[in-house]
Amino acid sequence: MSTVLDEPVSRLSTAPAQRLRTTMAAVRVSFTWLGVRKTLTAEQRSEAAEPFGANAQFLSAGKKLIDTAHPAFKAVTAIRNRAKQFWASMTLPYPEPGIRLIRQERIDDFDAHMRQFQEELAEAVATLDRHYSELKTTARQRLGSLFNAGDYPESLRGMFEVSWDFPSVEPPDYLQQLNPQLYEQECRRVQTRFDEAVRLAEEAFTTELAKLVSHLTERLSAQEDGKPKVFRDSAVENLAEFFQRFRELNVRSDEQLDQLVGQAQRIIRGVEPQDLRDNAGLRQHVATEMSRVQSLLDGLLVDRPRRNILRRPR
Repeated sequence: MSTVLDEPVSRLSTAPAQRLRTTMAAVRVSFTWLGVRKTLTAEQRSEAAEPFGANAQFLSAGKKLIDTAHPAFKAVTAIRNRAKQFWASMTLPYPEPGIRLIRQERIDDFDAHMRQFQEELAEAVATLDRHYSELKTTARQRLGSLFNAGDYPESLRGMFEVSWDFPSVEPPDYLQQLNPQLYEQECRRVQTRFDEAVRLAEEAFTTELAKLVSHLTERLSAQEDGKPKVFRDSAVENLAEFFQRFRELNVRSDEQLDQLVGQAQRIIRGVEPQDLRDNAGLRQHVATEMSRVQSLLDGLLVDRPRRNILRRPR
């Protein structure tokens, strides 16, 4: 990604947005996925509407081509979900559909992990393909006269794929020579997008932390039948994972958010989930301190729209 320090528009840049532009790259993840549902034909809709005395033109109906609850199909879907989660965990939001921002030094690591997902997906699809005949037989039995062999490809290989690329979000250099005025306009447009990316990152971090803190506080302070509620280790572990990701991706744009993250981290530093189960005093202390953080986070979320408007350069 090119540096933008010499661009005229840089005078309007905020430091966090500038850091994003110089340290991050855009990354896009795409999936090719077999559609498992198909809309009924007009004739089939009329047939379906008849028992209800309904007008087929006002009826929307479809059929499910494959049993998505089959273990082999669920295994394929699970890999897609893991790839999406991994992509989200290493990146920040960007105000263009399908694009997120990744630290430039993490690109190689990201690429290596995505290649692993790609290989796992290919293996899972090969397994699913071995069950394909069975799945079609089941569909024929369940769909009856709605079954149409033409709805099904000969093989499932190539029907499920994951790909990724690193599109440029900066104005092309050649534009500066061809049309300086348009180039300046594009620079301003990109700067606005990175300003928005900063806002989206702040909002995402604040919302996620508020959710995690609220969940842990509720688990620690609430009772059922006079006894402390049971909570899973993940209530603490998810916070620890958040702190790690915040350290790696934080754009240092909101001092109050930084302070609240640090405060929450200090509260549970060195605290294991089992400690909270065994030590009632510690449990109450953590619950009380976290509730204070939660209150401040709630106020930050309410105040954020106004704060963002006030901070934007004119």
